[in-house]
Amino acid sequence: MQDYKDFTKPGTQSVTYGKYLKVHELLALQEELSEPKAHDELLFITIHQTYELWFKQILHELDQTQTYLDGDKLPQMMKGLERINRIMRVLVSQVEILESMTPNEFNRFRGHLSPASGFQSFQFRVLEFRLGMKNYAHLKFFEHEPEAHAAIAKAMSEKTFYDHWFAYLKRRGLPIPDDVLLRDVTVPYEAHTEVSKIFVEFYKDTDKYFDLYVASEALFDLDELLIQWRFRHVQMVQRMIGNMGGTGGSHGARYLQSTLSKSAFPELWDLRNLLGK
Repeated sequence: MQDYKDFTKPGTQSVTYGKYLKVHELLALQEELSEPKAHDELLFITIHQTYELWFKQILHELDQTQTYLDGDKLPQMMKGLERINRIMRVLVSQVEILESMTPNEFNRFRGHLSPASGFQSFQFRVLEFRLGMKNYAHLKFFEHEPEAHAAIAKAMSEKTFYDHWFAYLKRRGLPIPDDVLLRDVTVPYEAHTEVSKIFVEFYKDTDKYFDLYVASEALFDLDELLIQWRFRHVQMVQRMIGNMGGTGGSHGARYLQSTLSKSAFPELWDLRNLLGK
């Protein structure tokens, strides 16, 4: 008696693992440029394609998380944030795999990458913009990629996740200043003293504001993980090419180091300075 179905037979219409995940198409996407083939180029491509898939998933989760927040569903919003944070931890840990490649191994195919650069990851730019770290100058790098340019421009023109968080807090009766709620959302957000004071109350009176305190810590985790990812990226770049310029014309590690001070939710850092006062 046959206890399985042979899905490989011609005419079989059932969904299979390979069909559902398009495994054959997926495995055909890693196209090395080096000649003769450099063994480590496949690892480089695989890691970066994986990053892009995770960025796609994070943006997908951020959409749903923001919808929950707009619907005043804080527990669901926090669950969404936890998933995003778990993915971010994976992104940070993946750098370690790339570091198994030595500078010599990287240099065997690095020359074929120019002028491509990680700076050109439009999904990461969209993520940064949606979290409030906007930079109009980044749009010029995608002038010849209409879909990418449109996605970044859309994120530039819309409210950030932090803006939605402020609106939620206002609905909760907290005195978020009007100049924060009505700010120009196309420019990077800057820390506001009154917002820091409000956030301090979440931490000083956790009995009264426990849900907001826990949510604030989840937001802080996300911000910290973004910084950790940038820091590990800096370390990896320095390990591979020192302070040489990047393949896309950037200043390499020096540029990346300058991004380590970027914060999506600055008051969540500032309040640490105020708690002991």
